[in-house]
Amino acid sequence: MKSVAERKAELLARQADLNARIAGIGEELDSHEAKDWEEMATERESDEVLEDLGQSAQAELRMIEAALTRIDEDEYGYCVQCGDRIAEERLNLLPATPFCRKCAPQK
Repeated sequence: MKSVAERKAELLARQADLNARIAGIGEELDSHEAKDWEEMATERESDEVLEDLGQSAQAELRMIEAALTRIDEDEYGYCVQCGDRIAEERLNLLPATPFCRKCAPQK
């Protein structure tokens, strides 16, 4: 069973990784200098994929930030819906989850 301190360290590491990824995506989006229409169309398709990845990373960052807040408030590991303890196995798979298995499908 992982301690809250171990979970916090994992969440902080993932947060740093996502922030680096978002910065890399921003740099990649800013670096395009296509000269012709075909290159511009290809770059635009790539940009859409990068933007989707960036949005996904930002959503995960928001979940991590909320989990870190729950840790600071001694509420981490408990479902925000029903208050039950979140199973260790679930936290291993989704360390930032705010919901127990029972309440997750309702969201």
